[in-house]
Amino acid sequence: MRNYGRAIRHLKRADPVLRRVVAETGPCRLAKELNANQFGALVDAILYQQISYRAAQSISRRFQKLFAKQPGGRGRPPRPPELWAISPRKLRAAGLSRQKVKYLRDLARHAADGSLMLGRFGRMTDQEVLENVTQVKGIGAWTGHMFLMFCLGRPDVLPVGDFGFQCGFRDAYGMKSLPAKRTLEKTAEAWRPYRSVATWYLWALRRKRTAARRA
Repeated sequence: MRNYGRAIRHLKRADPVLRRVVAETGPCRLAKELNANQFGALVDAILYQQISYRAAQSISRRFQKLFAKQPGGRGRPPRPPELWAISPRKLRAAGLSRQKVKYLRDLARHAADGSLMLGRFGRMTDQEVLENVTQVKGIGAWTGHMFLMFCLGRPDVLPVGDFGFQCGFRDAYGMKSLPAKRTLEKTAEAWRPYRSVATWYLWALRRKRTAARRA
């Protein structure tokens, strides 16, 4: 899904709160955030777990440098055999924790033996994709949801466990505390089949308001 006009029209009709959020945040830029490299997207998902965005960016640059075609050349995402072949010591030197090194090697192993359905996800349902990718150590429901949204471009994903989404929902709906999972799921029924787009808008709202408070 690349054209979000229909999704936005639906969300504005279905939910007055989202109508105000869309007006405040502007055009949907989700398409610009998509990463079509399936293996690379899963690698990034592991690299970015549980650390700040800025720290993850720095580690990602050093990590990709390990796979430059020439010494000192421009970094790039690795292919599965390259990631499997590189020594854990080099990965640790790039700033990865021991746990993330284990996760990345498990990801490379699943890709190499064919149990990770790379290139075949387009023919699978969201649930089938989640069941497949979460076989890899370090990839849980949250990472699976991000993969569905930002790599496969699936339009109807609801990452109820995402903190940023919870905060954006709280702010949009004028709540004093973070919403319960049941509240998120019940409200989001009206957003179908475009829950990914609604989620992106609530993320965008949180980013905008956080930036305004810091200004």
